[in-house]
Amino acid sequence: MITRISVALFLALAPVTAFANQCPAMMQAIDAAMPNASLSEADMAKVKQLRQQGEDLHKAGDHAGSEAALGQAKTMLGI
Repeated sequence: MITRISVALFLALAPVTAFANQCPAMMQAIDAAMPNASLSEADMAKVKQLRQQGEDLHKAGDHAGSEAALGQAKTMLGI
């Protein structure tokens, strides 16, 4: 019985861990692309805002929200 509960708990938490590991990689990709991006000042400010929002959400444990914000920033950067 305990083994089944342990396995179920592990399987339930596995997707959360996968999301948590994706956020830092997305932030690194954004950081690497920003210096070479040819965006307007307004668009660059928006990218920076989305990048920060993504980091804040990641730290708060909202990995789905973090991915959404970081995904928008990546789209704006063309990556």
